[in-house]
Amino acid sequence: MKKTTIAGGVVIVAAAVAAALLWQNGNTSADDVASQDVLTSQPPGADDVAAVARGRYVAIASDCTACHTMPESKLHLAGGYSISTPFGGIYASNITPDAETGIGSWTERDFFRAVRHGKGKQGENLYPAMPYNAYVKLTDQDMHDLWMYMRSVQPVHYKVPETHLGFPYNIRLAMMGWNLLFFKNAGFQSDPNHSAEWNRGAYLVEGPEHCAACHTAKNLIGGDTSDYLQGSNLAEWHAPDITPNDYTGIGGWSNDQIVQYLKLGSNHVAVASGPMAEAVTNSTQHLTNQDLQAIAVYLKSVPASATQRPQPLSADTAQMKMGENVYSANCSACHNSDGKGIPNLASSLAGNPGLMAEDTSSIITTVLQGGRGAVTTGNPTSGAMPSFAWKLSDTQVAAVATYLRNSWGNAAPAVTTDDVAKQRTSLRLPAQMAEH
Repeated sequence: MKKTTIAGGVVIVAAAVAAALLWQNGNTSADDVASQDVLTSQPPGADDVAAVARGRYVAIASDCTACHTMPESKLHLAGGYSISTPFGGIYASNITPDAETGIGSWTERDFFRAVRHGKGKQGENLYPAMPYNAYVKLTDQDMHDLWMYMRSVQPVHYKVPETHLGFPYNIRLAMMGWNLLFFKNAGFQSDPNHSAEWNRGAYLVEGPEHCAACHTAKNLIGGDTSDYLQGSNLAEWHAPDITPNDYTGIGGWSNDQIVQYLKLGSNHVAVASGPMAEAVTNSTQHLTNQDLQAIAVYLKSVPASATQRPQPLSADTAQMKMGENVYSANCSACHNSDGKGIPNLASSLAGNPGLMAEDTSSIITTVLQGGRGAVTTGNPTSGAMPSFAWKLSDTQVAAVATYLRNSWGNAAPAVTTDDVAKQRTSLRLPAQMAEH
């Protein structure tokens, strides 16, 4: 009887603790500062011009366009873009002030609660494809200005397709458990041990720019691991290490070179491509130089990843020799025989940290699919690379990728033919064209 009583007490205490944690984690009282008297569909007034301008900057810094505007679409922020996740596609919502298909019927508090706490108007749990675990750090002022800007956006009547994930990911209530594990319900806290510039950079990286969403590896259920900003797989792309690691990270870049990359989409060695090209085009190029410098200061201060440079592969292997031949015939015209590329046009391959990442997704995708660098005001022509899927076999792509990763001072493990074959299938690209 006594053991039963003790066990029952333990269960009650555990249940009470769990309930307290769930309440604390789901507490949205921080959003009570927002108004409940005005709807998003009500346009801002003449006195709100400054707030709208500030909010537009917050929207750009938060890269709302990337997910809420379909590529090549003129329906700004009308949603419909399917965000790819390991659990299925999640359609981004219409966040224009249309009263029926957008957020026009929302109050400011509804907006705060969705952006910072992942709760829909009816209290439903949003999927963390919308990075509320980062946006929770946005200040009250930035949130208010952002909402004022949303009220100024052109309403678009567009009903977004419904998201249908497989079981058990379709159970939105299960997001309570995910939030308990991975959502820290707290705003940004300045660190008095660092400068105002560092704190501004930390706020931008951790909050609006939500860099960890791509650059921090995820676990099996989509939560951030402890490998903060050390790189992560994005299906056909790899978001590289952006810690101060001198080998695979940005430890060898000066602050000005980081700023140049974020402003122009390229610097002395790298050209932004894939999802990062979109981020530069839509977001970082529009930030002030002061904010970009703050981001650089913060990034150079985070703990560096522990990845260490291996010995380069011997140039005498059959794969390296094949890779050299493929490179000479297909790549050297733009990237040069010394691998140093063309500034602001073709990336340097020599000493390029992203090229030497353990995850080879990006280099394989780039060779197979081709791509285009970020288009920015400072570099409007950008650079483009054609697809080589039709021309090169899986063996040749693996060979040239391995050659790039182990030439001109680079060093990294070999790329396998199987890696390329899987990526080609994933990208739905044709096989090498048969010779006639």
